[in-house]
Amino acid sequence: MWMRNAVLEDEDRLQRGEGRQVVRRSIRRLRPYRGHVAFALVVLALSTGCLLAGPQLVRYGIDKGLNPRHPSVRRLDLAVAGYVVVAVGALVLQRSQILLVTRVGENFLRDLRVGVFDHLQRMSMAFFDREPAGRLVARLTSDIDALADLVQQGLVLFIQNGLLFVFTMVVLVVMSPLLSAVCLVSVPFVVVASVRFRRNSNRAYLRVRDRISQTLSTLQESLSGVRVVQAFGREEAQTERFSHHNQAQLDANIDAVRIAARYFPIIELAGVGTTAVILGIGGLLVHTRHASLGTVAAFVLYLANVFEPIQQLSQLFNTVQSAGAALHKLYGLLDTPPTVVERVGAVDLPARGVIQVEGVGFSYDGTNPVLQGVELVIRQGERVALVGPTGAGKSTLAKLIARLYDPTEGSIRLGGVDLRHATLSSLRSRICVVPQEGFLFAGSIAENVAIGAKGASDDQVRSALQVIGVERRFGALPEGLATEVRERGSRLSAGERQLVSLARAALADPDVLVLDEATSNLDPGTEADVERAMAALMEGRTVIVIAHRLSTAQRADRVAVVDEGQLVEVGTHDELVARGGRYATLYQSWAGGPAEAGAAGADDLTDGGGDGQAEGMRWEPATRPM
Repeated sequence: MWMRNAVLEDEDRLQRGEGRQVVRRSIRRLRPYRGHVAFALVVLALSTGCLLAGPQLVRYGIDKGLNPRHPSVRRLDLAVAGYVVVAVGALVLQRSQILLVTRVGENFLRDLRVGVFDHLQRMSMAFFDREPAGRLVARLTSDIDALADLVQQGLVLFIQNGLLFVFTMVVLVVMSPLLSAVCLVSVPFVVVASVRFRRNSNRAYLRVRDRISQTLSTLQESLSGVRVVQAFGREEAQTERFSHHNQAQLDANIDAVRIAARYFPIIELAGVGTTAVILGIGGLLVHTRHASLGTVAAFVLYLANVFEPIQQLSQLFNTVQSAGAALHKLYGLLDTPPTVVERVGAVDLPARGVIQVEGVGFSYDGTNPVLQGVELVIRQGERVALVGPTGAGKSTLAKLIARLYDPTEGSIRLGGVDLRHATLSSLRSRICVVPQEGFLFAGSIAENVAIGAKGASDDQVRSALQVIGVERRFGALPEGLATEVRERGSRLSAGERQLVSLARAALADPDVLVLDEATSNLDPGTEADVERAMAALMEGRTVIVIAHRLSTAQRADRVAVVDEGQLVEVGTHDELVARGGRYATLYQSWAGGPAEAGAAGADDLTDGGGDGQAEGMRWEPATRPM
């Protein structure tokens, strides 16, 4: 665990060059709001001018209005009136600058949030295979929250304090070079402390962000797998695991607080000490008539504009550093290209055609091959069952046919067109994947079915349900097709969720169906509906099914046996049994098993649920045997 976290910190540390790149890229993303940004900067400059004018008015009032030799009530009144005007102006300008900067910042976050989400939707399956869901959720939650903290609180203070510090130093040098030189005594201590704080807090806050990501990932995983946790009574173990990550997050936060607790008192002491020295030396200068009383008073007031900005900038550094690291990660995510892309000059796939798998090889990690030299031709309207043990590569082959991945070797063609040269819109409309488990989004039944086709009307949704024969079933519910399915379709049974998933495919009306057969049992009342729906959906289409049951392979037009990444046998069920090869061995093992094994799943043709596909429904078409 320690080694993994150490690597993450090295990868996430925001280097100087990376920081400049983040700033330049953020400026480019702010171009649509450059008018608002320019106006906000003008208001910030005017507000800073008001803060700088206050001590000068105090100096004027003391030296010109309260001078013992030549007192002037008129000049004193003028200084007081000017100070009130400046104070009110600063109040109005500060309110305006907060609104302006925050509005620009929130628009920036909105565009960034939408851009990252849109990019994630376009990423290929290989990306989600290697990226934990919790980490991606953290990008759009904790990383965006870090930016929101900067936009809502820190950005105005950061810019204004930076301007205030620079212009205050200029004013101090002009007012009294000697007193300004006295201020430099504390500078080495402040610089050393600030550099050390910057280095240590950088590491500490990156460690905090990593611990937050771990905690979110554990939370998301535990909630997603809560059924498994409760089924095996592992609640205490999961709580202990979450507590471990939570404690690691607490320790990281405490370390960050310790670093801040060592730094801020140093800045406070430097400010107090410098003020005391200025008062002492300033008093001598007044006594010797080398400086006026008003100058010393203004100098002391300006010192607050030196050390308070340093302290606030130091506090804001954590926010800025955290936001910079968050932006760096988000930009890195946006820079990650999808592996399945639409090439220049892509053409639409033909409406119908033969599927040709030619010399296909594939590796998930680029090193270990999952498939090698696969050759297969699937005729139009043919139903082919892919069988083989778990990890053999049958699910991977099905994913390649649907172009969820691109082969690392060879090609896959539909109607003579390489899938890599096809437009993605035609690809998704011609080839439809129906997974084992019908995933439903929060919303109504009709809304979930409508996902199958962009801009689908209510009539089209009903027609799709009618095609698979379940429109009356769902229409009989109290709220009909407007019934809310709740998160992940928890309001519906497993079979009903599958029916909605099949209706989506019917609405898409593809030429090719890629199905992952289920191994889970459905309730008897729903199972018959699912079988009829599946039979209606397959009618007149090319079907590739990942078969986990021998009965499914037995009904297919042809069976393709995948073993150790190679296509070892292809033929009808009868041909393969007569051939006496791998398939025949599996068949004989099933046929010779105990009679009661059939009900318990003894007709399984594989060792499990395929090459990483989720489990779902079991189907046996009733109207047309496969």
